[in-house]
Amino acid sequence: MIPLRDTKIDQIKHGLYVVSTPIGNLGDITLRAIEILKKSEYILCEDTRISKILLQRYDINSKLISNHKFNEKKNLKKIIELLKYKKVISIISDAGTPCISDPGSILINECIKNDIKIYPSPGASATSSAISISGFSEKYFFYGFFPEKNKELIENLNILKNLNCSIIFFVSPKKINKAMVPIKKYFSDRKILICREISKFYEEYIRKDVNEIEPFDKTPKGELTVVLSEKKENKNTSNNLSESDKKNIEKMIKILSIKDISNLISQNNNISKKQIYNYCLKIKNEK
Repeated sequence: MIPLRDTKIDQIKHGLYVVSTPIGNLGDITLRAIEILKKSEYILCEDTRISKILLQRYDINSKLISNHKFNEKKNLKKIIELLKYKKVISIISDAGTPCISDPGSILINECIKNDIKIYPSPGASATSSAISISGFSEKYFFYGFFPEKNKELIENLNILKNLNCSIIFFVSPKKINKAMVPIKKYFSDRKILICREISKFYEEYIRKDVNEIEPFDKTPKGELTVVLSEKKENKNTSNNLSESDKKNIEKMIKILSIKDISNLISQNNNISKKQIYNYCLKIKNEK
């Protein structure tokens, strides 16, 4: 993509700005994000204590409103009223982009109902950062955090295991060892990349086949982004035809086409259709 130059970059319209913040290194914030946050009359923060570290670094002195999953519904009426008075308000999360496994969706939908303008301010993302270095398919499904209820998790994994694309999970450090159990059960035919502390001082990237992953000896520090590869192509087509397969083919070739025989035999065996096809031709040529 070729970015277009914005000749009106200094104009900040009233409305709600969804501002991405660094996922680790504070230097990863964009110049536009700093500008928007400085010109915001209010900034909605997931945790004001964490946000102040970033805001003080860039001399941003806008008024802060605590806005997390436990009070966002309670805040809703007040924030919508402020936005109706044509205020410039930004919403940020502790790290990354609001609404992506973080608070914000409730407010976004209320703004849509009230015809309030919403603007994204793109920036750092754990999902795109992880997929960019994975070496896996660029087509991916973002799942987010595992649900609390095991029944719901199992139902979802039974669906996800059939997706032939990369799959991204967020996992808390306390739950990573527990999460490895269903991951190994449902995705044994894939590769895995475990990203820890992306862009921070102790960042770490673990690459293995899913079957090779082992539990952490100690609870790791920092949120983990787990990327599973697309399904491995089953290239193990070197299994040879058994004697029973050969006998079956010799019987079937009298009444079925080579194509039908290849389909039937390959369905139940890890044998390439080409190998079956060649054996059928061999029999026909011998007659």
